[in-house]
Amino acid sequence: MNALERFLKYVGFYTTSDEESETSPSTERQNALGRYLSDELISLGLTDVHSDCCGNVIATLPAKGLKNAPVLGLIAHMDTAPDAPGENVRPRIAVYNGGEMKLNDSVSLTPELCPGIVEYIGEELVVTDGTTLLGADDKAGIAEIMTAVDKLIKSGSDHTEIRVVFTTDEEVGRGAEGLDVNSLGCDFAYTVDGGRVNEIEYENFNAADAVINIKGVGVHPGSAKGVMKNAALIASEFVMSLPENERPENTDGYEGFYHVCDISASMTEARLHIIIRDHDMTKFSAKKTFITELTDKLNCKYGSGTAVLSLKDSYYNMKEKILPHMHLIERAENALRECGIEPVCLPIRGGTDGALLSWQGLPCPNLPTGGMNFHGIREYIPVKALDIMSNALVKIIKSF
Repeated sequence: MNALERFLKYVGFYTTSDEESETSPSTERQNALGRYLSDELISLGLTDVHSDCCGNVIATLPAKGLKNAPVLGLIAHMDTAPDAPGENVRPRIAVYNGGEMKLNDSVSLTPELCPGIVEYIGEELVVTDGTTLLGADDKAGIAEIMTAVDKLIKSGSDHTEIRVVFTTDEEVGRGAEGLDVNSLGCDFAYTVDGGRVNEIEYENFNAADAVINIKGVGVHPGSAKGVMKNAALIASEFVMSLPENERPENTDGYEGFYHVCDISASMTEARLHIIIRDHDMTKFSAKKTFITELTDKLNCKYGSGTAVLSLKDSYYNMKEKILPHMHLIERAENALRECGIEPVCLPIRGGTDGALLSWQGLPCPNLPTGGMNFHGIREYIPVKALDIMSNALVKIIKSF
């Protein structure tokens, strides 16, 4: 199979993760894809193919013709984001002719809703039927890694030892859970989990999750004066106190933000889920302090215990862990150039398994997949990107 054929097969697996689940993996359905991939890895001839306690699939392609070369990890994740439906994905291949491309009667791809799509006029795109996400994040990465390994084996070329790792639960911030960097035994690694095919990433957000539980006082509105504390309104007050210019829709590049992910509220109870992001550690810390102080202000205004904050760091910027190993970036840049792509290095406005692994001692920058509009029903990937990245991965491996 080529990368496209693999990709179309993989997106048929329903692998949405669940941030509310306490199991690992967070959804049993991820294991179904894991079992399929394990069988495919065995059929390709990889060794020590197994799944760990968290459902992560790990396999080894032994070195050929090289001694004392570094062990290289190639990593992608099996789960898809819970932000859009991920069941019954119906992919199709269509040529984009510019302007509006209808996915169904009410959903279209347009330059306004899909920035950058005009670059692909006249090209084949893999799209959905407009009712689900596609799953290029990150089943495209899996397909590209699997195809690269297949090509490498068939070429008979000498190569370093490769560790293939397909993780669970990346989309809910637990992608490296269960992975023991020491037992994994890699010197370096790449995640294949990015977007536009020319973009290499080795900087990402510092990230934290804030959950604010608000307790109100309920009473009949006819006799509420001086007694009622409406939790829904207090939650709204909290949200409206966040800086308007530090929302995701008003930021770009290295600008951090507060993102209100979820609100559930009634008169007596409310719950806010807010994520905090910033590339700069000092600004990141200031944002967390702001959330803490805002909670304290509500308690001063409405009474102690009205708002209870749970604040937890999720991951940190990998940049300082990659800078001593910039040869990883240079190898990736050279590989893309050999494939006719001029690379650029951009900061990730998000995070990857690579951030967590880099801080655990495994330098792990992020490579593109070619996919676009992740986490939504307008997700797509140019067909040629799948071939470009599988070829680039072969070139990267051969460079070690």
